[in-house]
Amino acid sequence: MLGGAAGLVWLALPGMTINTDAPVAISTDTRRVAAAPDDEETSAADLVLPLAVVGAAGALAGYGYVRRTRRARSRTTPGGSTRPAPPVPPLSGLDEQARTLLAEADNRIRAGHEELGFAEPRSGPAAVAPFTRALREAESELSAAFRMRHRYDAGVPEDETSRRHALTGIVGRCQEACRRLETEAAAFDRLRAPARESGEALAFAETRFRELAARTATTETTLADVTRHYALSATAPVTGHVEQAKDHLVLATTHLNRSRQAADWDDPDGTARDLRAAEGAIARAAVLLDGVDRLAADLTTAQQMLPATLTGAEAELAVVRGLPATGEQGPSDGAPDGPAEGPLSHVPVGELRARLRHADAVLASVRHTLTGARPYDPLDLLRRTVEAAAPLATGRTGVLPAAALLTADSAIADADGFITAHRAAVGAEARTLLAAARETTPAGPAAPPSTLTDRLHADTLARRARELAEQDVRMHGKPDADAAPQAGFGGPGTRANPDSPTP
Repeated sequence: MLGGAAGLVWLALPGMTINTDAPVAISTDTRRVAAAPDDEETSAADLVLPLAVVGAAGALAGYGYVRRTRRARSRTTPGGSTRPAPPVPPLSGLDEQARTLLAEADNRIRAGHEELGFAEPRSGPAAVAPFTRALREAESELSAAFRMRHRYDAGVPEDETSRRHALTGIVGRCQEACRRLETEAAAFDRLRAPARESGEALAFAETRFRELAARTATTETTLADVTRHYALSATAPVTGHVEQAKDHLVLATTHLNRSRQAADWDDPDGTARDLRAAEGAIARAAVLLDGVDRLAADLTTAQQMLPATLTGAEAELAVVRGLPATGEQGPSDGAPDGPAEGPLSHVPVGELRARLRHADAVLASVRHTLTGARPYDPLDLLRRTVEAAAPLATGRTGVLPAAALLTADSAIADADGFITAHRAAVGAEARTLLAAARETTPAGPAAPPSTLTDRLHADTLARRARELAEQDVRMHGKPDADAAPQAGFGGPGTRANPDSPTP
Protein backbone atom coordinates (compact mmCIF):
# COMPACT_ATOMS: atom_id res chain seq x y z
CA MET A 1 0.00 0.00 0.00
CA LEU A 2 2.85 2.44 0.83
CA GLY A 3 4.59 1.66 -2.48
CA GLY A 4 1.44 2.32 -4.45
CA ALA A 5 0.91 5.64 -2.71
CA ALA A 6 4.51 6.69 -3.46
CA GLY A 7 4.07 5.83 -7.12
CA LEU A 8 0.93 7.91 -7.42
CA VAL A 9 2.64 10.90 -5.84
CA TRP A 10 5.55 10.54 -8.24
CA LEU A 11 3.20 10.59 -11.23
CA ALA A 12 1.30 13.59 -9.96
CA LEU A 13 4.38 15.62 -9.06
CA PRO A 14 5.08 17.06 -12.58
CA GLY A 15 1.56 18.38 -12.87
CA MET A 16 1.79 19.91 -9.45
CA THR A 17 4.95 21.89 -10.47
CA ILE A 18 3.63 23.38 -13.83
CA ASN A 19 2.76 27.11 -13.65
CA THR A 20 -0.46 27.50 -15.61
CA ASP A 21 -0.85 31.22 -14.87
CA ALA A 22 1.78 32.60 -17.37
CA PRO A 23 1.74 31.31 -20.90
CA VAL A 24 5.08 30.27 -22.27
CA ALA A 25 6.11 31.60 -25.71
CA ILE A 26 7.44 29.23 -28.32
CA SER A 27 10.97 30.13 -29.10
CA THR A 28 12.56 29.80 -32.50
CA ASP A 29 15.98 29.42 -30.99
CA THR A 30 17.64 26.48 -32.70
CA ARG A 31 19.40 25.54 -29.59
CA ARG A 32 16.17 25.23 -27.70
CA VAL A 33 14.58 23.22 -30.54
CA ALA A 34 17.49 20.87 -30.58
CA ALA A 35 17.12 20.32 -26.87
CA ALA A 36 13.48 19.24 -27.15
CA PRO A 37 14.22 15.56 -27.83
CA ASP A 38 16.37 15.42 -24.72
CA ASP A 39 13.50 16.82 -22.64
CA GLU A 40 11.11 14.21 -24.03
CA GLU A 41 13.60 11.41 -23.32
CA THR A 42 13.97 12.69 -19.75
CA SER A 43 10.21 12.74 -19.24
CA ALA A 44 9.90 9.15 -20.48
CA ALA A 45 12.68 8.04 -18.19
CA ASP A 46 11.00 9.80 -15.35
CA LEU A 47 7.89 7.59 -15.85
CA VAL A 48 9.81 4.29 -15.60
CA LEU A 49 10.62 4.49 -11.89
CA PRO A 50 7.06 5.21 -10.71
CA LEU A 51 5.70 2.42 -12.84
CA ALA A 52 8.31 0.03 -11.40
CA VAL A 53 7.35 1.10 -7.88
CA VAL A 54 3.67 0.52 -8.58
CA GLY A 55 4.40 -2.92 -10.07
CA ALA A 56 6.53 -3.93 -7.09
CA ALA A 57 3.84 -2.74 -4.71
CA GLY A 58 1.27 -4.83 -6.55
CA ALA A 59 3.51 -7.88 -6.41
CA LEU A 60 4.11 -7.39 -2.70
CA ALA A 61 0.37 -6.96 -2.10
CA GLY A 62 -0.40 -10.18 -3.97
CA TYR A 63 2.25 -12.10 -2.04
CA GLY A 64 0.88 -10.78 1.26
CA TYR A 65 -2.64 -11.81 0.31
CA VAL A 66 -1.52 -15.34 -0.51
CA ARG A 67 0.35 -15.58 2.82
CA ARG A 68 -2.69 -14.39 4.78
CA THR A 69 -4.95 -16.88 2.99
CA ARG A 70 -2.68 -19.82 3.74
CA ARG A 71 -2.29 -18.75 7.36
CA ALA A 72 -6.06 -18.45 7.78
CA ARG A 73 -6.57 -21.96 6.42
CA SER A 74 -4.19 -23.47 8.97
CA ARG A 75 -5.06 -21.16 11.85
CA THR A 76 -5.38 -22.94 15.23
CA THR A 77 -5.93 -19.89 17.40
CA PRO A 78 -9.38 -19.33 18.99
CA GLY A 79 -11.79 -17.69 16.63
CA GLY A 80 -10.35 -19.21 13.48
CA SER A 81 -13.20 -20.05 11.15
CA THR A 82 -11.30 -22.88 9.51
CA ARG A 83 -9.91 -24.63 12.64
CA PRO A 84 -9.31 -28.33 11.85
CA ALA A 85 -11.40 -30.88 13.74
CA PRO A 86 -9.59 -32.80 16.52
CA PRO A 87 -8.51 -36.31 15.60
CA VAL A 88 -11.16 -38.95 16.26
CA PRO A 89 -9.90 -41.72 18.55
CA PRO A 90 -10.12 -45.23 17.12
CA LEU A 91 -13.20 -47.22 18.06
CA SER A 92 -11.06 -49.98 19.58
CA GLY A 93 -9.50 -47.53 22.04
CA LEU A 94 -12.88 -46.22 23.13
CA ASP A 95 -14.13 -49.80 23.47
CA GLU A 96 -11.23 -50.70 25.75
CA GLN A 97 -11.81 -47.59 27.85
CA ALA A 98 -15.47 -48.54 28.28
CA ARG A 99 -14.53 -52.07 29.37
CA THR A 100 -12.00 -50.78 31.89
CA LEU A 101 -14.40 -48.26 33.41
CA LEU A 102 -17.20 -50.82 33.68
CA ALA A 103 -14.98 -53.10 35.76
CA GLU A 104 -13.62 -50.21 37.82
CA ALA A 105 -17.05 -48.78 38.64
CA ASP A 106 -18.36 -52.23 39.54
CA ASN A 107 -15.37 -52.83 41.81
CA ARG A 108 -15.88 -49.51 43.57
CA ILE A 109 -19.52 -50.28 44.24
CA ARG A 110 -18.69 -53.74 45.58
CA ALA A 111 -15.97 -52.25 47.79
CA GLY A 112 -18.43 -49.62 48.99
CA HIS A 113 -20.90 -52.28 50.08
CA GLU A 114 -18.15 -54.08 51.98
CA GLU A 115 -17.10 -50.97 53.86
CA LEU A 116 -20.71 -50.10 54.56
CA GLY A 117 -21.13 -53.56 56.05
CA PHE A 118 -18.52 -52.68 58.68
CA ALA A 119 -19.71 -49.12 59.27
CA GLU A 120 -23.46 -49.65 59.67
CA PRO A 121 -23.35 -51.98 62.70
CA ARG A 122 -21.23 -49.41 64.53
CA SER A 123 -22.92 -46.18 63.41
CA GLY A 124 -26.50 -47.23 62.70
CA PRO A 125 -28.72 -47.00 59.59
CA ALA A 126 -29.43 -43.29 59.98
CA ALA A 127 -25.76 -42.32 60.00
CA VAL A 128 -24.96 -44.32 56.88
CA ALA A 129 -28.12 -43.30 54.98
CA PRO A 130 -26.30 -40.75 52.74
CA PHE A 131 -23.76 -43.38 51.73
CA THR A 132 -26.44 -45.98 51.13
CA ARG A 133 -28.17 -43.48 48.86
CA ALA A 134 -24.92 -42.74 47.04
CA LEU A 135 -24.36 -46.43 46.42
CA ARG A 136 -27.91 -46.80 45.13
CA GLU A 137 -27.48 -43.89 42.73
CA ALA A 138 -24.11 -45.20 41.54
CA GLU A 139 -25.68 -48.61 40.97
CA SER A 140 -28.40 -47.00 38.87
CA GLU A 141 -25.80 -45.32 36.63
CA LEU A 142 -23.81 -48.54 36.33
CA SER A 143 -26.92 -50.58 35.52
CA ALA A 144 -27.68 -48.22 32.65
CA ALA A 145 -24.09 -48.57 31.43
CA PHE A 146 -24.32 -52.36 31.57
CA ARG A 147 -27.59 -52.30 29.59
CA MET A 148 -25.94 -50.20 26.90
CA ARG A 149 -22.94 -52.52 26.86
CA HIS A 150 -25.11 -55.63 26.55
CA ARG A 151 -26.88 -54.16 23.53
CA TYR A 152 -23.54 -53.05 22.09
CA ASP A 153 -22.12 -56.58 22.39
CA ALA A 154 -25.24 -57.86 20.62
CA GLY A 155 -24.50 -55.56 17.66
CA VAL A 156 -26.95 -52.76 18.50
CA PRO A 157 -26.51 -50.12 17.14
CA GLU A 158 -24.91 -51.19 13.89
CA ASP A 159 -23.34 -48.13 12.23
CA GLU A 160 -19.97 -46.92 13.48
CA THR A 161 -21.10 -43.42 14.45
CA SER A 162 -23.92 -44.72 16.63
CA ARG A 163 -21.65 -47.34 18.18
CA ARG A 164 -19.15 -44.63 19.03
CA HIS A 165 -21.92 -42.65 20.70
CA ALA A 166 -22.96 -45.75 22.65
CA LEU A 167 -19.42 -46.29 23.94
CA THR A 168 -19.18 -42.62 24.87
CA GLY A 169 -22.42 -42.98 26.82
CA ILE A 170 -21.08 -46.03 28.66
CA VAL A 171 -17.92 -44.14 29.61
CA GLY A 172 -19.96 -41.18 30.85
CA ARG A 173 -22.27 -43.36 32.95
CA CYS A 174 -19.34 -45.14 34.60
CA GLN A 175 -17.58 -41.88 35.33
CA GLU A 176 -20.73 -40.49 36.90
CA ALA A 177 -21.10 -43.60 39.08
CA CYS A 178 -17.54 -43.20 40.33
CA ARG A 179 -18.00 -39.46 40.84
CA ARG A 180 -21.12 -40.04 42.94
CA LEU A 181 -19.16 -42.29 45.29
CA GLU A 182 -16.14 -40.01 45.41
CA THR A 183 -18.26 -37.08 46.57
CA GLU A 184 -19.08 -39.03 49.75
CA ALA A 185 -15.61 -40.47 50.37
CA ALA A 186 -14.40 -37.71 52.70
CA ALA A 187 -17.63 -37.75 54.71
CA PHE A 188 -17.45 -41.52 55.04
CA ASP A 189 -13.89 -41.33 56.36
CA ARG A 190 -15.00 -38.74 58.91
CA LEU A 191 -17.80 -41.06 59.99
CA ARG A 192 -15.41 -43.95 60.57
CA ALA A 193 -12.48 -41.96 61.97
CA PRO A 194 -13.62 -41.87 65.64
CA ALA A 195 -14.18 -45.63 65.74
CA ARG A 196 -10.80 -46.26 64.15
CA GLU A 197 -8.96 -43.89 66.44
CA SER A 198 -10.60 -45.32 69.55
CA GLY A 199 -9.97 -48.91 68.50
CA GLU A 200 -13.69 -49.78 68.33
CA ALA A 201 -13.56 -50.51 64.60
CA LEU A 202 -10.56 -52.78 65.11
CA ALA A 203 -12.33 -54.63 67.90
CA PHE A 204 -15.42 -55.07 65.73
CA ALA A 205 -13.32 -56.47 62.86
CA GLU A 206 -11.62 -58.88 65.24
CA THR A 207 -15.00 -60.08 66.50
CA ARG A 208 -16.22 -60.74 62.96
CA PHE A 209 -12.97 -62.52 62.20
CA ARG A 210 -13.45 -64.88 65.16
CA GLU A 211 -17.04 -65.59 64.10
CA LEU A 212 -15.93 -66.52 60.59
CA ALA A 213 -13.07 -68.63 61.88
CA ALA A 214 -15.50 -70.62 64.01
CA ARG A 215 -17.96 -70.88 61.12
CA THR A 216 -15.31 -72.26 58.78
CA ALA A 217 -15.36 -75.68 60.44
CA THR A 218 -19.16 -75.90 60.16
CA THR A 219 -19.14 -74.89 56.49
CA GLU A 220 -16.41 -77.41 55.80
CA THR A 221 -18.60 -80.14 57.27
CA THR A 222 -21.54 -78.94 55.16
CA LEU A 223 -19.45 -79.12 51.99
CA ALA A 224 -18.26 -82.63 52.84
CA ASP A 225 -21.87 -83.77 53.36
CA VAL A 226 -23.18 -82.43 50.04
CA THR A 227 -20.12 -83.82 48.26
CA ARG A 228 -20.94 -87.31 49.54
CA HIS A 229 -24.65 -86.99 48.83
CA TYR A 230 -24.64 -85.42 45.35
CA ALA A 231 -22.66 -85.75 42.14
CA LEU A 232 -19.35 -83.92 41.81
CA SER A 233 -20.89 -81.55 39.28
CA ALA A 234 -23.33 -80.36 41.97
CA THR A 235 -20.57 -79.02 44.24
CA ALA A 236 -18.10 -78.00 41.51
CA PRO A 237 -19.02 -74.28 41.76
CA VAL A 238 -17.77 -74.14 45.37
CA THR A 239 -14.86 -76.54 45.19
CA GLY A 240 -11.95 -74.99 47.06
CA HIS A 241 -14.05 -72.25 48.64
CA VAL A 242 -13.34 -73.29 52.22
CA GLU A 243 -9.58 -73.42 51.61
CA GLN A 244 -9.66 -70.00 49.97
CA ALA A 245 -11.67 -68.61 52.87
CA LYS A 246 -9.01 -69.90 55.28
CA ASP A 247 -6.30 -68.19 53.23
CA HIS A 248 -8.15 -64.89 53.44
CA LEU A 249 -8.61 -65.29 57.20
CA VAL A 250 -4.88 -65.85 57.57
CA LEU A 251 -4.31 -62.65 55.62
CA ALA A 252 -6.84 -60.89 57.84
CA THR A 253 -4.92 -62.01 60.92
CA THR A 254 -1.73 -60.46 59.57
CA HIS A 255 -3.36 -57.10 58.89
CA LEU A 256 -5.27 -57.06 62.18
CA ASN A 257 -2.00 -57.52 64.05
CA ARG A 258 -0.33 -54.78 62.03
CA SER A 259 -3.27 -52.46 62.62
CA ARG A 260 -3.11 -52.99 66.37
CA GLN A 261 0.64 -52.40 66.36
CA ALA A 262 0.16 -49.19 64.39
CA ALA A 263 -2.43 -48.08 66.95
CA ASP A 264 0.03 -48.76 69.79
CA TRP A 265 2.66 -46.69 67.96
CA ASP A 266 0.16 -43.84 67.50
CA ASP A 267 0.15 -44.22 63.71
CA PRO A 268 -3.44 -43.46 62.62
CA ASP A 269 -2.69 -43.79 58.90
CA GLY A 270 -1.13 -47.22 59.36
CA THR A 271 -3.99 -48.27 61.62
CA ALA A 272 -6.61 -47.34 59.03
CA ARG A 273 -4.65 -48.82 56.13
CA ASP A 274 -4.19 -52.26 57.68
CA LEU A 275 -7.70 -52.23 59.13
CA ARG A 276 -9.16 -51.73 55.65
CA ALA A 277 -7.02 -54.57 54.32
CA ALA A 278 -8.20 -56.85 57.14
CA GLU A 279 -11.84 -55.92 56.57
CA GLY A 280 -11.45 -56.67 52.85
CA ALA A 281 -10.00 -60.11 53.56
CA ILE A 282 -12.74 -60.84 56.08
CA ALA A 283 -15.41 -59.80 53.57
CA ARG A 284 -13.92 -62.10 50.92
CA ALA A 285 -13.86 -65.02 53.35
CA ALA A 286 -17.52 -64.40 54.20
CA VAL A 287 -18.49 -64.40 50.51
CA LEU A 288 -16.77 -67.75 49.94
CA LEU A 289 -18.37 -69.40 52.98
CA ASP A 290 -21.77 -67.95 52.10
CA GLY A 291 -21.44 -69.49 48.65
CA VAL A 292 -21.00 -72.97 50.09
CA ASP A 293 -23.94 -72.67 52.51
CA ARG A 294 -26.21 -71.15 49.86
CA LEU A 295 -25.45 -73.86 47.31
CA ALA A 296 -26.10 -76.58 49.89
CA ALA A 297 -29.50 -75.03 50.63
CA ASP A 298 -30.32 -74.69 46.91
CA LEU A 299 -29.44 -78.34 46.27
CA THR A 300 -31.74 -79.45 49.08
CA THR A 301 -34.58 -77.29 47.76
CA ALA A 302 -34.06 -78.52 44.21
CA GLN A 303 -34.15 -82.13 45.34
CA GLN A 304 -37.44 -81.52 47.11
CA MET A 305 -38.94 -79.75 44.07
CA LEU A 306 -37.93 -82.37 41.51
CA PRO A 307 -40.89 -84.79 41.90
CA ALA A 308 -43.47 -82.01 41.68
CA THR A 309 -41.66 -80.40 38.76
CA LEU A 310 -41.58 -83.68 36.85
CA THR A 311 -45.28 -84.18 37.47
CA GLY A 312 -46.04 -80.63 36.34
CA ALA A 313 -43.97 -81.03 33.20
CA GLU A 314 -45.72 -84.25 32.26
CA ALA A 315 -49.06 -82.57 32.85
CA GLU A 316 -48.10 -79.79 30.43
CA LEU A 317 -47.17 -82.38 27.81
CA ALA A 318 -50.48 -84.19 28.33
CA VAL A 319 -52.35 -80.93 27.78
CA VAL A 320 -50.57 -80.39 24.46
CA ARG A 321 -51.31 -83.95 23.33
CA GLY A 322 -54.99 -83.40 24.08
CA LEU A 323 -55.27 -80.24 21.97
CA PRO A 324 -55.58 -81.29 18.28
CA ALA A 325 -57.22 -79.01 15.77
CA THR A 326 -60.49 -80.94 16.05
CA GLY A 327 -60.56 -80.60 19.80
CA GLU A 328 -60.52 -84.39 20.15
CA GLN A 329 -57.88 -86.77 21.46
CA GLY A 330 -54.77 -86.91 19.31
CA PRO A 331 -53.61 -89.90 17.26
CA SER A 332 -52.36 -93.14 18.73
CA ASP A 333 -48.76 -91.97 19.10
CA GLY A 334 -49.88 -89.24 21.51
CA ALA A 335 -48.92 -86.40 19.19
CA PRO A 336 -51.46 -83.81 17.97
CA ASP A 337 -52.75 -84.25 14.42
CA GLY A 338 -53.18 -80.51 13.88
CA PRO A 339 -52.03 -77.16 15.19
CA ALA A 340 -52.52 -76.71 18.92
CA GLU A 341 -54.66 -74.05 20.49
CA GLY A 342 -53.71 -71.21 22.82
CA PRO A 343 -50.03 -70.27 23.27
CA LEU A 344 -48.89 -72.98 20.85
CA SER A 345 -51.29 -72.15 18.03
CA HIS A 346 -48.48 -70.64 15.96
CA VAL A 347 -46.28 -73.76 16.15
CA PRO A 348 -46.41 -76.06 13.10
CA VAL A 349 -47.54 -79.62 13.76
CA GLY A 350 -44.22 -81.12 12.75
CA GLU A 351 -42.25 -78.93 15.12
CA LEU A 352 -44.76 -79.58 17.89
CA ARG A 353 -44.30 -83.33 17.52
CA ALA A 354 -40.49 -82.90 17.58
CA ARG A 355 -40.75 -80.90 20.81
CA LEU A 356 -42.88 -83.56 22.38
CA ARG A 357 -40.48 -86.34 21.45
CA HIS A 358 -37.54 -84.38 22.86
CA ALA A 359 -39.38 -83.54 26.07
CA ASP A 360 -40.45 -87.16 26.55
CA ALA A 361 -36.85 -88.33 26.17
CA VAL A 362 -35.51 -85.76 28.65
CA LEU A 363 -38.17 -86.46 31.28
CA ALA A 364 -37.60 -90.19 30.95
CA SER A 365 -33.88 -89.66 31.47
CA VAL A 366 -34.50 -87.50 34.55
CA ARG A 367 -36.80 -90.09 36.08
CA HIS A 368 -34.28 -92.82 35.38
CA THR A 369 -31.57 -90.78 37.16
CA LEU A 370 -33.82 -90.14 40.15
CA THR A 371 -34.62 -93.83 40.61
CA GLY A 372 -31.03 -94.93 40.12
CA ALA A 373 -28.49 -95.56 42.83
CA ARG A 374 -25.86 -93.08 41.64
CA PRO A 375 -25.56 -89.54 43.06
CA TYR A 376 -26.98 -86.78 40.90
CA ASP A 377 -27.13 -82.99 40.64
CA PRO A 378 -30.64 -81.82 41.66
CA LEU A 379 -30.20 -78.34 40.20
CA ASP A 380 -29.08 -79.77 36.88
CA LEU A 381 -32.01 -82.21 36.73
CA LEU A 382 -34.41 -79.43 37.66
CA ARG A 383 -32.99 -77.21 34.95
CA ARG A 384 -33.19 -79.96 32.31
CA THR A 385 -36.80 -80.70 33.22
CA VAL A 386 -37.89 -77.08 32.93
CA GLU A 387 -35.96 -76.47 29.71
CA ALA A 388 -37.54 -79.54 28.08
CA ALA A 389 -41.09 -78.63 29.07
CA ALA A 390 -40.86 -74.86 28.57
CA PRO A 391 -41.38 -74.90 24.77
CA LEU A 392 -44.64 -76.80 25.36
CA ALA A 393 -45.83 -75.05 28.51
CA THR A 394 -49.30 -73.52 28.38
CA GLY A 395 -49.06 -71.85 31.78
CA ARG A 396 -51.57 -74.14 33.49
CA THR A 397 -49.15 -75.09 36.23
CA GLY A 398 -47.02 -72.81 38.40
CA VAL A 399 -44.39 -75.35 39.36
CA LEU A 400 -42.29 -74.82 36.23
CA PRO A 401 -41.85 -71.05 36.76
CA ALA A 402 -41.01 -71.67 40.41
CA ALA A 403 -38.37 -74.23 39.49
CA ALA A 404 -36.93 -71.90 36.84
CA LEU A 405 -36.71 -69.08 39.39
CA LEU A 406 -34.76 -71.31 41.77
CA THR A 407 -32.19 -72.28 39.15
CA ALA A 408 -31.87 -68.68 37.91
CA ASP A 409 -31.44 -67.22 41.40
CA SER A 410 -28.89 -69.89 42.28
CA ALA A 411 -26.87 -69.23 39.12
CA ILE A 412 -26.98 -65.46 39.65
CA ALA A 413 -25.85 -65.73 43.26
CA ASP A 414 -23.08 -68.13 42.29
CA ALA A 415 -21.71 -65.83 39.56
CA ASP A 416 -22.01 -62.77 41.77
CA GLY A 417 -20.12 -64.40 44.64
CA PHE A 418 -17.36 -65.61 42.35
CA ILE A 419 -16.88 -62.16 40.79
CA THR A 420 -16.85 -60.52 44.22
CA ALA A 421 -14.25 -62.92 45.57
CA HIS A 422 -11.99 -62.62 42.49
CA ARG A 423 -12.91 -59.21 41.14
CA ALA A 424 -9.32 -58.07 40.55
CA ALA A 425 -9.10 -60.53 37.66
CA VAL A 426 -12.64 -60.48 36.20
CA GLY A 427 -13.28 -58.33 33.15
CA ALA A 428 -16.27 -56.42 31.87
CA GLU A 429 -17.85 -59.17 29.75
CA ALA A 430 -18.69 -61.47 32.67
CA ARG A 431 -20.02 -58.52 34.69
CA THR A 432 -22.17 -57.39 31.76
CA LEU A 433 -23.81 -60.79 31.42
CA LEU A 434 -24.42 -60.97 35.16
CA ALA A 435 -26.08 -57.54 35.07
CA ALA A 436 -28.23 -58.69 32.13
CA ALA A 437 -29.30 -61.77 34.10
CA ARG A 438 -30.37 -59.56 36.99
CA GLU A 439 -32.28 -57.28 34.64
CA THR A 440 -34.12 -60.26 33.19
CA THR A 441 -35.36 -61.45 36.60
CA PRO A 442 -35.70 -58.29 38.70
CA ALA A 443 -36.21 -58.78 42.42
CA GLY A 444 -38.22 -56.80 44.93
CA PRO A 445 -41.91 -56.16 45.58
CA ALA A 446 -42.09 -53.37 42.99
CA ALA A 447 -40.35 -55.38 40.26
CA PRO A 448 -42.49 -56.59 37.34
CA PRO A 449 -43.08 -60.35 37.26
CA SER A 450 -40.77 -62.36 35.05
CA THR A 451 -41.97 -65.06 32.68
CA LEU A 452 -40.80 -68.64 32.44
CA THR A 453 -38.78 -67.74 29.36
CA ASP A 454 -37.20 -64.78 31.17
CA ARG A 455 -36.08 -66.97 34.06
CA LEU A 456 -34.58 -69.57 31.78
CA HIS A 457 -32.73 -66.84 29.88
CA ALA A 458 -31.45 -65.33 33.13
CA ASP A 459 -30.19 -68.75 34.20
CA THR A 460 -28.29 -69.10 30.92
CA LEU A 461 -26.78 -65.62 31.16
CA ALA A 462 -25.64 -66.11 34.75
CA ARG A 463 -24.01 -69.46 34.06
CA ARG A 464 -22.21 -67.97 31.07
CA ALA A 465 -21.06 -65.08 33.26
CA ARG A 466 -19.57 -67.54 35.72
CA GLU A 467 -17.75 -69.37 32.91
CA LEU A 468 -16.23 -66.14 31.58
CA ALA A 469 -15.23 -65.05 35.08
CA GLU A 470 -13.45 -68.37 35.60
CA GLN A 471 -11.63 -67.89 32.29
CA ASP A 472 -10.47 -64.44 33.39
CA VAL A 473 -9.20 -65.80 36.71
CA ARG A 474 -7.31 -68.61 34.99
CA MET A 475 -5.78 -66.13 32.57
CA HIS A 476 -4.63 -63.74 35.30
CA GLY A 477 -3.53 -66.39 37.78
CA LYS A 478 -5.97 -65.40 40.55
CA PRO A 479 -4.46 -62.03 41.46
CA ASP A 480 -6.62 -61.54 44.53
CA ALA A 481 -5.38 -58.05 45.09
CA ASP A 482 -8.86 -57.14 46.30
CA ALA A 483 -7.69 -57.60 49.88
CA ALA A 484 -5.56 -54.50 49.43
CA PRO A 485 -6.74 -51.45 51.34
CA GLN A 486 -9.25 -49.18 49.70
CA ALA A 487 -8.69 -45.42 49.64
CA GLY A 488 -11.88 -44.79 51.58
CA PHE A 489 -15.50 -45.24 50.63
CA GLY A 490 -15.77 -45.30 46.83
CA GLY A 491 -12.11 -44.44 46.38
CA PRO A 492 -9.81 -45.65 43.62
CA GLY A 493 -10.05 -49.22 42.43
CA THR A 494 -8.28 -52.15 43.97
CA ARG A 495 -4.49 -52.03 44.24
CA ALA A 496 -1.96 -54.77 44.08
CA ASN A 497 -1.06 -56.21 47.46
CA PRO A 498 2.02 -58.42 47.81
CA ASP A 499 0.43 -60.19 50.76
CA SER A 500 -2.62 -61.32 48.81
CA PRO A 501 -3.06 -65.09 48.77
CA THR A 502 -2.94 -67.13 45.59
CA PRO A 503 -5.36 -69.99 46.27
